[in-house]
Amino acid sequence: MSFAERITFGDADGKPSRKRRLIGISVGLVYLVFPLTDIVSGTLKGGRAIAAGVLLLAFVSCFLATVLANRSFFERSRLTYPLLVVTSVLGVTGALIFGGSWLSLPVYSVVLYGFTLPAVWAVWAMLTTLAVVVGSGLANHDDADTIIVLGLQVLTLGVLFISVRNTRALSVKLRVAQDEVARLAATEERLRIARDLHDLLGHSLSLIVLKSELAGRLAEDSPKTHKEIADIESVARKALEEVREAVTGYRQRSLPEEIDSARAVLRAAGVEAEVRVSGTPLPGLLDGLLGWSVREGTTNVVRHARATRCEIKVTFDGEQATLEIVDNGKGGDGPYEMGSGLRGLDERVAGAGGTVAAGPTPGGGHRLRVLVPAGTEACA
Repeated sequence: MSFAERITFGDADGKPSRKRRLIGISVGLVYLVFPLTDIVSGTLKGGRAIAAGVLLLAFVSCFLATVLANRSFFERSRLTYPLLVVTSVLGVTGALIFGGSWLSLPVYSVVLYGFTLPAVWAVWAMLTTLAVVVGSGLANHDDADTIIVLGLQVLTLGVLFISVRNTRALSVKLRVAQDEVARLAATEERLRIARDLHDLLGHSLSLIVLKSELAGRLAEDSPKTHKEIADIESVARKALEEVREAVTGYRQRSLPEEIDSARAVLRAAGVEAEVRVSGTPLPGLLDGLLGWSVREGTTNVVRHARATRCEIKVTFDGEQATLEIVDNGKGGDGPYEMGSGLRGLDERVAGAGGTVAAGPTPGGGHRLRVLVPAGTEACA
């Protein structure tokens, strides 16, 4: 599920819930009992009563359809805006023709504006609706109290539902960011375990292999002893190979996966991400090494840069792969020193015959540049 799909109306986990949305929004329809009373009580008669009934039914239908058409805060179905326009026109028509309690119809439209439109557009739509309510009331010679009350409802409900929408969006963004932080923490722990496993077992098993080779040479005069030592060497080599395969599985994620993760992390942190990739796919180990580099560079942008924009660029020409991560954050004016994460990355890239350059850019911000030759045999 993409990030935008999770920012939805509905349950606490971000999944859409049309049933809850419909029930919640339908409770407010109780105030339409007043326009309905005008029809039932005979205040409106003949053709006007029939027209009013048809208009009220159409308004309620379009209102509910518009509520259900919205999939999320960022995604609209192709019917959302046409339905919103029809609902608004029906509400304005009822207010202009019948006045009185029918002035409440445009108030319901304000609720839709708060949930559906961007905040600035919703504010302008709210002010336009206020003018419609006041103008319709004056044109129908309604009493001042009714006009004032409904005008205040337009303002208060408009501000309320715009705030509710913004709060909902922020809360789900926060939850997505927390999930991503937890994922990063788990990834970091896996990497720590992988490093420890490689450093401890890898070193010990390598030493066993070397000692076995030496003991085998010394025991050449005893075929039985030589055979047992050769078995020890074979088992140690196999164990060392399995440890390296396990560590590689812990550490390595593909470059496309890391780029997708970087987009989500940056978006959750409020950083606009621009990604440009050319010449991929990369060879296996090179792909994993640049994936590692993207993860480390993105983590630094989120944690330290205080940036609003980040560009990730990957190129591969068959001979050399290049990764650049540039942000517009606080690059700093003084001497630049790599942190432990970048130092670890530098060691891995250097082991593959590549180079890492990191530091402030002249115009402010920070650049991480990783160059790795093709055919690298990056260590696990």
